[in-house]
Amino acid sequence: MRPRIVYVHGCGPKPRADLLRAQWDRALFGRDADGTSHLAYWAPLRHPEPLPDRLNDPLEGRPGAVSEAEAEEEAETPAPPPLEDPARFVARTAADAAREAEAAGARAGAEGGPAVAEGPLGGWLRDMAYLAEALALAEERRPGPGEEPLPRALPLPRPARTSLFRLLVRYVFEDVHAYFFGGAGPAVRQVVADALDAAEAARRADGGGPLVVVGHSLGSIVAYEVLAERGQRADLFVTLGSPLGITEVQDCLAAPPAVPPGVALWLNASDARDLVALDHTLRPDYAPPGRVTDLLVGNGSANHHGACEYLSNPLVRDPVRRVFSRIA
Repeated sequence: MRPRIVYVHGCGPKPRADLLRAQWDRALFGRDADGTSHLAYWAPLRHPEPLPDRLNDPLEGRPGAVSEAEAEEEAETPAPPPLEDPARFVARTAADAAREAEAAGARAGAEGGPAVAEGPLGGWLRDMAYLAEALALAEERRPGPGEEPLPRALPLPRPARTSLFRLLVRYVFEDVHAYFFGGAGPAVRQVVADALDAAEAARRADGGGPLVVVGHSLGSIVAYEVLAERGQRADLFVTLGSPLGITEVQDCLAAPPAVPPGVALWLNASDARDLVALDHTLRPDYAPPGRVTDLLVGNGSANHHGACEYLSNPLVRDPVRRVFSRIA
């Protein structure tokens, strides 16, 4: 018997599938998972071109979209240019998502989604945007009297950090909106269902070892909905940086919040500074609460949302490894 694990990634463009799966394997196990891991790779449905191998995923919390040279230049600027007001950012992002949903609806011959700024996800977008602004300001390190000068590029100066945070907010909101209102949901869920089917077939062929499902960000929503609909058995369900605790997201779920019937244990991990997981506790909302464990963990990525940072945290990594060690 061999255990199986299914990864469901989050928002934004991603590296090619085999590279992304290898990155998650190494973060979780410190090595390749020896063919026991499966990736539900839905990114091409929203972002047709994968990230170049040499480019870090900016939503992993690395300064991928902000070059080191730009960061150093901004660090040397005595008075950085004024940032876009968060309210304007919210309105612009909401309008862009609404137009995309309407276009998707028109292509499908259906009516477009609601006006996002006033719709069910608008409050979440606003809260994420304002928290991003607060974090960028609060985490800007300033040398005190007598302290040595700080490195120029690390941590990123406030304009670069704000840019990184808002990139996260924009991609997450736009992809979640497309999932619920832009017609992307069925196709994304099918990718996850196919990955679960492949893992289940391999698991049975190997003698019926345990199954672990890991969902990050929007991937946690998709994995949750597929598991809830199918009732498929999973020995451990792990959600990372998940927005499933957000009221606006819960209101969009196909069924009332509850632990999927086939899930034996659910581990939900988030960083208190993660913009996406504004509500860090799922246990009160997803019955029976005895099967849900909420953990606040440290995520050292620059935006505190990086999947690999979550996977390598001992509080996340060790329970998964214990499940795998049953068949070691």
